[in-house]
Amino acid sequence: MRIDSSSTAAAILPLVGGPANVTSVAHCMTRLRLGLADPSRADEAALRVVPGVLGLVVDDGSYQVVLGPGAVTRVTTAFEKLIAAAPSADAPPAARSAPAAGPSPAADLPDAPGVPGERRAGPAPGPRRAGTTGTKAVLRRLAAVFLPLIPALIGCGIIAGVNGLLLNAGLLPGLTPALTAVASGFMALLAVFVGYNTAKEFGGTPILGGAVAAIVVHPGVAKVTAFGVPLSPGQGGVLGALAAALLATRVEKWCRGRVPETLDVLLTPALTVLVAGLGTLYGLMYAAGAVSSAVGAAANWMLATTGAFAGLVLGGLFLPLVMLGLHQALIPVHATLIEQQGYTVLLPLLAMAGAGQVGAAMAVYVRLRPDAPLRTTIRSALPAGLLGVGEPLIYGVSLPLGRPFLTACAGGAAGGAFVGFFAMLGDRVGATAIGPSGWALFPLLAGNRGLGTTAAIYAGGLLAGYAVGFAATYAFGGVTAAVAAAAARDPHGS
Repeated sequence: MRIDSSSTAAAILPLVGGPANVTSVAHCMTRLRLGLADPSRADEAALRVVPGVLGLVVDDGSYQVVLGPGAVTRVTTAFEKLIAAAPSADAPPAARSAPAAGPSPAADLPDAPGVPGERRAGPAPGPRRAGTTGTKAVLRRLAAVFLPLIPALIGCGIIAGVNGLLLNAGLLPGLTPALTAVASGFMALLAVFVGYNTAKEFGGTPILGGAVAAIVVHPGVAKVTAFGVPLSPGQGGVLGALAAALLATRVEKWCRGRVPETLDVLLTPALTVLVAGLGTLYGLMYAAGAVSSAVGAAANWMLATTGAFAGLVLGGLFLPLVMLGLHQALIPVHATLIEQQGYTVLLPLLAMAGAGQVGAAMAVYVRLRPDAPLRTTIRSALPAGLLGVGEPLIYGVSLPLGRPFLTACAGGAAGGAFVGFFAMLGDRVGATAIGPSGWALFPLLAGNRGLGTTAAIYAGGLLAGYAVGFAATYAFGGVTAAVAAAAARDPHGS
């Protein structure tokens, strides 16, 4: 059912404290991510029952309202319009204190909150609060660099897959060169987009970050020798671009505090590009190239030698990693593998966690009484779960019940072990983009044995995840006792 985005946004805004309490607005594929000046002003109980809201995740760096794919984009747009239309007295503090339009030094800009999102908009983020530093904050900021790139990765990945089918079948030979250009253009300049987003996220001027990162893919680097070895265009890939933009941001901030204001507009950009550019050519590209090669070699070795065990561990632990926010550390790894090999072999293993979740939810549905309200929740959330959107099932079913969350992890481990076992036999299954999982990943599958074999192995992993998640939950999920305990705590079912 398509929700009314305007009414949903209007219902959410007062429940998070109104416009004055919202310091940042962003969204990822399924969640509206809000920075709140005072999180205690949010009414969590009321938010959970707003029509269209599938769940709520309160992290130390963001307030996340789960809305699902498609709906989240429309609701975010409506939410931003409400924020923009708020009277000046009700506007967020960051918006009221924003400087006049025009160029300003990066040192004068507030630090970005590091909340992952596909699109950043709305008022400027406020000061960073205590509790948002450390490993999780760094991972969120790294994720914020790569998550905005996911729509293009998905689109180009699907086009590349279709083009591959046409090439193998010998169909439309006049069209396939055009499709190759369409699918490859973004990937050829991926480093530039990474550099732009990195500088934006870490407080630099985005275009300067992109300019320095562009050096990584420029054909002219082939004439440069570093450590006695000629460089090659693209060496270091996205990791090199990330490092280059971080260096550019540091150089720019250093210049902003020392260059006279009258010369700032001329010297700061020039020094940033020069110093960071030379550092990239004579250090970062070489080092990042070595790290990127090691990442690819390690992934291939892991699957070739310990594929079943690696799949079991990755598939079994992915749901807890998502709950802790640590899964964001894998995003640069996925991007590196896609850039190096054309696909990431890790994503299909991790996607098995969603299969275990679906199997567990099915078992809960079977074990419940026919009149149990939770069955309605499961019926509405299962289609999204089959397509790889797991939040409704996680936050609406398995996590509140407790033990089914663990048995869902067991299903994910089984599916991951299945796919990993075939990797040990030499049949690698990969994905040409990150983001989708479940059935939605089929159009993005790639491997070394042809699409038919790759799809069959992935489908077998899903079935294994469904089956083990269902069986483990049915036998050990403690569904009846958990539901009874919940009813005793809340006899009215609220």
